[in-house]
Amino acid sequence: MIADLIPLVFTAGWASGINPYLVVLLTGVVGRLTDAGVPDALTRNDVLIAAAILTAIDFVVDKTAYLDSTWDVVNTAIRPVAGAAIALMISGDATTLEQAVFASVGGTTALASHLTKAGTRAAVNTSPEPVSNIVVSLLEDVAVFVVTLLAFVAPWVAAFIALVLLICGLVVVVLFWQAIARYRRSRQRRRSSEEP
Repeated sequence: MIADLIPLVFTAGWASGINPYLVVLLTGVVGRLTDAGVPDALTRNDVLIAAAILTAIDFVVDKTAYLDSTWDVVNTAIRPVAGAAIALMISGDATTLEQAVFASVGGTTALASHLTKAGTRAAVNTSPEPVSNIVVSLLEDVAVFVVTLLAFVAPWVAAFIALVLLICGLVVVVLFWQAIARYRRSRQRRRSSEEP
């Protein structure tokens, strides 16, 4: 039972770091339509309506350059807490210690994926065209959608995909910021050489 929760907690944490509202919405809908053991709190009408509204807001704001970075700053406190809360709810009948561990895993994973998302978006916002921002946002939405739903059918596969995406995201953030730093250094060298 406890081993079965590990991939769900990790996957929910990763997905919550990107879009916790979509995670709550999808998890609640799955709970309504199946007997997947989703906590009743996530299947309530008011929770689903609030999650749907916030998912719609996130969908629009996240596609707008620079506004998405502001949204990420606001969500810095929300996403890790949501990851921990969802993990805690998923853990259900686990012992107090196990629940604490699951909440820590969910929150930490959510924080890691949130920082990866925010770092990637800040780097993407430096590009002059708006298309890359929209494409990155859509890819994030699709990844959260697929991985969250997959977690209910094949939890270990979903957790593996979430781990790979998290690692790839971290690598991309580092590469983006290194490239930006190199560009700024070369631009600064050019300016200094042009000065009399």
